[in-house]
Amino acid sequence: MILKNKKFIISAAGDGIGLTISKLIVAEGGKVYLTDINLKKINKIKNNKKFNNKIFATQLDANNYENVKKYFLTLNKITKIDGLINNVGIAGPTKFLEKISDDEWKNTIETNLNTHFYFSKFSIPLLKKNKSGSIINVSSTAGLFGFPQRTPYAASKWGIIGLTKSLAMELGKYNIRVNSICPGSVKGDRMERVINSKAKLLKTNPKKIKKEFESMTSMRSFVTKEDIASMVIYLLSDQSNNISGQSITIDGNTERMI
Repeated sequence: MILKNKKFIISAAGDGIGLTISKLIVAEGGKVYLTDINLKKINKIKNNKKFNNKIFATQLDANNYENVKKYFLTLNKITKIDGLINNVGIAGPTKFLEKISDDEWKNTIETNLNTHFYFSKFSIPLLKKNKSGSIINVSSTAGLFGFPQRTPYAASKWGIIGLTKSLAMELGKYNIRVNSICPGSVKGDRMERVINSKAKLLKTNPKKIKKEFESMTSMRSFVTKEDIASMVIYLLSDQSNNISGQSITIDGNTERMI
């Protein structure tokens, strides 16, 4: 167990990638303090006896600075942590830029980028007390290549990479590593919604859009939640001691964006 007795905080982990990561952390001997905005999902995790004393779930709007600050105050029994996974992110609008409203732009940027700032700000003192640790920011291949008709999303994900690079420089002397992971298209409901939105915008068949997404990568396929979680576990572990400031793709090798 490569994460035995270690403690981690993860945001937006009520289901999907976040919950998959949390389960794998537990399987590797760690404990997880997770948050999610959805109370129903939080209660489902709390009521799962398999997670007793292993996953500690709290309902939280991660895009509210004061709420995040209060959440970290409730963690006063935790004097230090071993890692943070910033997982909050929304797809944002699928539109041409001139059709995007001010509110749509702000909501995407603030949700995807500000939340990473909030959680990092309050986690860093706990990581410094540990004298080592790992921060993982969930970006996207859109943060490396851009993404037409999803400009707010791509801009926010580029911002996450900038945050990652800068924090890696600030925290290296404290033996704290900071990396971003950049998933490509991930199998699941969210990707289906993205495909359907793009098909509607371009007035074409969703199956055609899906094939185009698959054709963007050398592997000609979507990645899975488990693919992403496995990389996160590696970056949280001592096996990645000298890996920092990197933007690591889990995407089947993206060749182009559509």
